[in-house]
Amino acid sequence: MRIEEIEVTIDRQGRVIVAVRGVKGTVCLTLTEALERALGGEILQRDMTAEAYEPSSTEVQDINHLEVRKPDL
Repeated sequence: MRIEEIEVTIDRQGRVIVAVRGVKGTVCLTLTEALERALGGEILQRDMTAEAYEPSSTEVQDINHLEVRKPDL
């Protein structure tokens, strides 16, 4: 059984980094869509892993690293 996980890290500058592991194809874009909206920030960088280019049964792309800047309040 393959483990699928989403890891969220917030650094000292308030940047949010989201890492998705164990998901083939572009499924991770769908998995993190609501999280991206909830954070309400601008996506600064999106790095895809090799898994993003592997076929998946639900054809969607893997995100290895997603960095979001939270808007100033």
